[in-house]
Amino acid sequence: MSDGRSYPSRPYLAVSAAIIKDGRILIVRRAGSSTDGPFTLPGGAVETGERLEEAVIREIREETGLSVAPCGFAGFREAIFRDSDGRVERHFVILAFAARWIAGEPVLNEELAEARWLRPADLEGLRTTEGLSDIVASAFERVREVDRR
Repeated sequence: MSDGRSYPSRPYLAVSAAIIKDGRILIVRRAGSSTDGPFTLPGGAVETGERLEEAVIREIREETGLSVAPCGFAGFREAIFRDSDGRVERHFVILAFAARWIAGEPVLNEELAEARWLRPADLEGLRTTEGLSDIVASAFERVREVDRR
């Protein structure tokens, strides 16, 4: 990849969002992955000088066309990919946020091959990124906490 993130000297910080709408969660399959690539949450890299919640709002708008309101931290994951020689080719630390859907419907583009609104139970049996169901459960709890306030 020619985006400057291949063979990094340090991990890159990224954000994702477990977007909740009517009891469902948005999952996506990235463009460029095979048709059986894993489902995951939308998101992307944090830009220099950008606050985390600003990054969530921007990345979700850019990647999906949706407007969202972040509700709190839902977990983290690390994505480390090695080449055939064992060298680190990509390394991301991904901070996942719970977010409420405000407006829009997902728009497929050069970044997204597929998008689905699913109930958390519907994730069972799908190929997803590691720990996705835990982050989704945490996101629903964060939203319930906000609702109780």
